Amino acid sequence: MTHSHDVVVVGAGLAGLVTTAQLVGAGRRVLLLDAEPPASLGGQAFWSFGGLFLVDSPEQRRLGVKDSAELALADWFGSAAFEGSPTDGPDRWGRAWAEAFVDFAAGPMRPWLHAQGVRWFPLVQWAERGGYLADGHGNSVPRFHVTWGTGPGILEPFVRTLLDAHAAGLVDVRFRHRVTGLVTTDGRVTGVRGDVLAPSRAARAVPSSREVVGRFELAAPAVVIASGGIGADHELVRASWPASAGRLPDRMLQGVPDHVDGSGIVAARGAGAALVHADRMWHYPEGVADHTPVWSRHGIRILPGPSSLWLDADGERLPVPLFPGFDSLGALQHITTRGDDHSWFVLDRTILGSEFALSGSEQNPDLTGRDVRGLLDRVRPGAVGPVETFAERSQDFLWADTPAELAARMNALTGTDRIDAEALERTIVARDRQVASGLGKDLQVTATAMARRYVVDRLIRVAPPHRLLDPAHGPLLAVRLSVLTRKTLGGLHTDLEGRVLRPDGQVLPGLWAVGEAAGFGGGGVHGHRALEGTFLGGCLFTGRTAGRALAAATA
Repeated sequence: MTHSHDVVVVGAGLAGLVTTAQLVGAGRRVLLLDAEPPASLGGQAFWSFGGLFLVDSPEQRRLGVKDSAELALADWFGSAAFEGSPTDGPDRWGRAWAEAFVDFAAGPMRPWLHAQGVRWFPLVQWAERGGYLADGHGNSVPRFHVTWGTGPGILEPFVRTLLDAHAAGLVDVRFRHRVTGLVTTDGRVTGVRGDVLAPSRAARAVPSSREVVGRFELAAPAVVIASGGIGADHELVRASWPASAGRLPDRMLQGVPDHVDGSGIVAARGAGAALVHADRMWHYPEGVADHTPVWSRHGIRILPGPSSLWLDADGERLPVPLFPGFDSLGALQHITTRGDDHSWFVLDRTILGSEFALSGSEQNPDLTGRDVRGLLDRVRPGAVGPVETFAERSQDFLWADTPAELAARMNALTGTDRIDAEALERTIVARDRQVASGLGKDLQVTATAMARRYVVDRLIRVAPPHRLLDPAHGPLLAVRLSVLTRKTLGGLHTDLEGRVLRPDGQVLPGLWAVGEAAGFGGGGVHGHRALEGTFLGGCLFTGRTAGRALAAATA
C-alpha cells in the first residue's frame, strides 16, 4: 500500500515536535495531529520554566561546580530506586533509558541545542537537594539550567523546523484532530482514528470546544504517541495514586492545561500496548492558586529556597529532611498520608524577597523575554515583580505582625482552629534560637547555612540567616500550599528505540511513544522520584532517539 505519509505523530508538544524534526531532517513525510487550536502549538512546554538537567556543563564549571556523569548517574539511581535486575523485571527499560539519558545530559544535549540557537541563564540552580544519605534521593550538586527564553526558548528551534518543513511539503499539520483509537491490521498498528473538533480561536491553553463536527481515519506505516500524561484528569490521577501514600485530596490545583488527559495512552492501550508504573507520578505540594487563571483550577508552583518553616495543617514542622526544595514527593506523600489538602510555609518579607520564585514562563518575564535589565531585579533587595503580585493579590498569602495574629488568619482562611497560636510561636522561637546561636543543631538551619556556600544560592536564592521574629525582617507571612497535579512518571512501555511493547514484552509493530506518554522513556525513566530538569530533557531525548530510530526504520 502507498501512503501519503511515512509517520503519524499524535501530539504537537515538545516531544512531538522534536520527533517530527528528526524525521523531516531525514526526509520523511510526517502527519502531525493535535486536538488543540493552532495557538497551543508546543503544548505544556511553552508554560515551563525551561529548566534542563545538564551534567558537567560549562555553566557549572564556571561556577566551580564539580559534576560528572558518574555522580549524576549515582544520584539518579539513588532517587529512582529501580526494582529488579538491570536485565529483568519491571524497571529494565526505565533503567536503560536512565543510563542513556545521563550520557546524553553529560554529552551531546548541550552542543546539539546550542547549535540550534538555545542558550542558558549562567547561574545554575540547585533543585531537589535531597537531604538523605549519600546514596539516597537528590542532586549532589546544582544541575538545573534555566533556558534563556524559558519554555518558549526551548521550543523555538523545533517550531522553526516545523514551519520550514511544512513549507517544503514534508509536514502536514492538522489541528483540532483528536485521536480516540488506533487502527490495527494483523497485529500491527497501521493508522489512527478519531474526531474532528469544531474550529476554535481559543487562546493558548484556554479550554477549547469539544464539539465534534466530523470523523477521520488515517493510515501510515508508523504511529508515534506524543500526547502527554494525565495531569488534568483529577479523577484518574486520584485513582492511580498509590494506596500506600494515602489519598490525594478532593481539592487540588492543576499545573497543566485541560487537554492533558491521557487520551493518547488510552488509545494505545486499546491497541494492545502495555502501560507500566501508572501509580508513579510527580505532583507538587507547593501549589498556590493563580490569581489570573488560564485553564481550569490553574495553579502555580512556588520554587522555594530552604529557609521557610514548612508546617503541616496542624502547625507541626514536617519531618527531616522535608525542607523546602529538598524532596517534593516525600513532602507530598507526608501530606497525603495525613489526609490533608494543604500545608503551610511560614516566613518573613526578607525570605520572600530572597527565596521565592514561581515556576512557569509567564511568571518569569525577564527570563522569558530575554530581558537583561529585568534580570537585575533578582539580585536587588525585595521580591521580583510576579512574586510581589502574588503576595499582594493571592488569598493564600497571609501577612501578620505577630504569631498570634498569623495563626488567627491561617485558621480564618481554612475555616478551622487547627493552628494553635501559642504552639506556632514556640515553633518560631525555637527555630530563631538555633539561628541566633550561629551554629545550632536544627538540621534545616545547618542545611540553609551550607546552601549559602554555593555562590548562586548566596547571591539570589538563600537569605542571610536571621530570626523570623526580628522586626527588621518582618512582617511575618504564611502561605497556604495546595497539591498541584503535574507529571506522569509511568507510561507506555518502550524499548530503547522508543518502540512500544505489548504486555508480554514483545514489540507492538508500528507503534512508538515519546515524552510523558512513554514515562519519558521505557515507561519509567525516573523510577520512583525525579531530579528536576529531566522532564523537558526527557521530551528532547525520547523525541530525538525515537525520531532517528524511526527514520532509519522507514528508510
